[in-house]
Amino acid sequence: MTFAMAGLLDRAPVIPVLTLERVEDAVPLGKALLAGGLPVIEITLRSAAALDAARAMIQALPDALVGLGTVLDRAQLHAAAEIGAAFAVSPGASAGLLQAAQAEDMPPLLPGAATAGEVMTLREAGYRDMKFFPAEVAGGIAWLKAVQPVFPDCRFCPTGGVSAERAPDYLSLDNVACVGGSWIAPSAAIRRGAWEEIEQRARAAAGVKK
Repeated sequence: MTFAMAGLLDRAPVIPVLTLERVEDAVPLGKALLAGGLPVIEITLRSAAALDAARAMIQALPDALVGLGTVLDRAQLHAAAEIGAAFAVSPGASAGLLQAAQAEDMPPLLPGAATAGEVMTLREAGYRDMKFFPAEVAGGIAWLKAVQPVFPDCRFCPTGGVSAERAPDYLSLDNVACVGGSWIAPSAAIRRGAWEEIEQRARAAAGVKK
């Protein structure tokens, strides 16, 4: 399970974090991100359309690795499995969610951590790849540098306040596998159907070097 998540995190330097308000936006948005070189896509469960949008993208774009984000409980993790999500992302980690994630039919989970204690709990549960959220307000690059010698076998995907300008600084750290960001496909651009603009943003993000 953890190995499968590690492989996903290594596919691209940036994971687009998307909030979709309309199902019909899912496929053209996914095509734009793929064309720009970002195959790993997170659709957050922050809108009524999220689940159906994720399902549409998964069914139409087999080359995309589409996951569900903002997964808070067992039911949402099961929903991710039912639509064939490639992975699930949670902002934190409850005991119930971690237990549910151990089932063989569940997608790989990227659980969130923002303190040393939370990293220890996840590490004890077998996780080595974690989401660092909310990155900027939880200590950002300074936090990641501080925990690296303490948890040298753990890697993080910082998300939350990470911008195009800050992404290279995060990606320069040894314990950062990739970053998650909403700047690639902001809600306003999605509403406008600005697919070429989003593709250009994705191409720029895909070119950021580790």
